[in-house]
Amino acid sequence: MSRPSCLAVALARTGAPRIASFIVTVWGDAVAPRGGSLWLGSLQAILDRFGCTPGQVRTAMSRLTDEGWLARNRVGRHSFYRLGPRGEAAFGAAAARIYAGTPPIWDGRFRVALLAEPAAREALAAHGFASLPGGTMLGLSGDSALLPQGVPLLVGAPRTTEEARLLALRAWPLAPLAEGYGRFLDAFAPLADAAIPPAEALLLRLLLVHEWRRLVLRDPLLPAALLPEAWPGAAARALAAALYRRLTPDAEAWLDAEGRHEGGALPPAPPGSRFSD
Repeated sequence: MSRPSCLAVALARTGAPRIASFIVTVWGDAVAPRGGSLWLGSLQAILDRFGCTPGQVRTAMSRLTDEGWLARNRVGRHSFYRLGPRGEAAFGAAAARIYAGTPPIWDGRFRVALLAEPAAREALAAHGFASLPGGTMLGLSGDSALLPQGVPLLVGAPRTTEEARLLALRAWPLAPLAEGYGRFLDAFAPLADAAIPPAEALLLRLLLVHEWRRLVLRDPLLPAALLPEAWPGAAARALAAALYRRLTPDAEAWLDAEGRHEGGALPPAPPGSRFSD
């Protein structure tokens, strides 16, 4: 009796990803660094391995196009897709968080945002601000170049580290996040020493990034001083980075051989790994 593939083992632990959300991961991790455009046939070859039928993929691509995540370019009988306006606006900030090394240095002070409009609240949330009762938001970042303009901020330092940690626990839902990191470790730790076939490298890298993305984009990336003891996020990040670097050579080789855009083969991958040490 043959052993199940590494991909099948991982999917048994994570569950099958939602198609539209997974396609966003494909673009962010595999397509955007290589020029941003991909032939629908190349995408289908990837999604076939996840059990996605052509009809399901067409439906998802239509939805993503209508919502502005992707834009379609038809050349003869072939359809090619690249990032749409919404995708271009969201991908830079998301990639910075997904592939970040360690939480940014904290100066020991909290920021309270007042009277933020919906668009500003969305931008603040993308930078780790938590919503508080009464419409205010609490965050750590003091980088005015990253935060939306015109939002009043109150800045203050807690009296003790314990007070700061209690405030963080009340503001950010860390318990569900810790459970998510635990499931991530359970799902992907078995791959650390597994013999992974080259043909599965891209598939596993995409699944890894997809599951990681779902966690890290909800993570306020608090400094260690504000986190509970034995916080699993650091171990999960180390595992994600190690597996990503291990899978990347074979994953990029598949894209070199099979990935197509309007001009033929995809442009070469940029040098280095997107996960820093």
